[in-house]
Parts: sequence; C-alpha cells; structure tokens
Amino acid sequence: MNVKVNDTVLVITGKYKGKQGKVLKTEPKTNRVIVEGVNLVHKHEKARKANDTSRIVTEEAPIDVSNVELVCDKCGKATRVGHAVVDGKRVRVCKKCGAVLDKAYAKKAKKAAAAEQKEEAPKKRTRKRTQKTSETPETAETAAPATEKGEE
Repeated sequence: MNVKVNDTVLVITGKYKGKQGKVLKTEPKTNRVIVEGVNLVHKHEKARKANDTSRIVTEEAPIDVSNVELVCDKCGKATRVGHAVVDGKRVRVCKKCGAVLDKAYAKKAKKAAAAEQKEEAPKKRTRKRTQKTSETPETAETAAPATEKGEE
C-alpha cells in the first residue's frame, strides 16, 4: 500500500468523489483505509449501564485504497506514488513534481540542511559593552572639583 497514516488523500470514485481528507487508519491485509469525513455511517449504540443513554453515533467506515489518490504537499495535486532511493533510503516520490512524500524523511532532510547552513553562516559580531563615563571612579573625582569651582 502506498498510503500511510496522516497522508492527505483525494477520493476519486463513489459517493464522496472529489472530497479530500486525512488518513486516520490503514488496513493493509484487507487493502482498506479510513479517511476523515468520508464514508460516514450511523451506528446505533445501546445503553450498557443504568445511567447511560442509547444514541446514534456517526463514524467513518473503511473504503478501498484503490478509490483514493495521494495529494502531494508541494504541488497540491492528486498524484500517483513513485519510489526512489535518496541517501540510501527508499522513499515515496510524487510522480508529477518529484517531491518526497514521506514526511518523516523530509523533516530529517530539512533539519540536516538547516544544520549545514547554520555552520556555513558567518558568526555575528558583538561589541563589548563599555562602562558609562559617569560611572567610572576617575571621572567622578575630576567632575566633582569642577562643580565646586563653579559654585564658588
């Protein structure tokens, strides 16, 4: 299966055709996925305890994985999934724009690139703080007699 949990997918057939949603759960054995807001069913829930109430619950039911297409984060289009080896790791790739679809790998690659840029950037120059002229003891002594002379 080329679809993983937390991928954004577009429903391409059926009642919910054209609707986009996030994959909540995948079932590889049955080749089905549960998509947020798609294939909503009503289930009647019976009260099990004396203080509970019976109710009708709306929840998502699984749909076949062949009825959804992955949406690329970079180009924003529904696309088929290709596979490529990048830095010795097999990753999912967008067939339309060539962007890496594996979010975990993309995050690591972005972090590594940021670390490289950080090392290459020149360090910021900082000026040393100088003491104010009124706070130094030498200037305070010389300034005091000048005021006394001015007062006399």
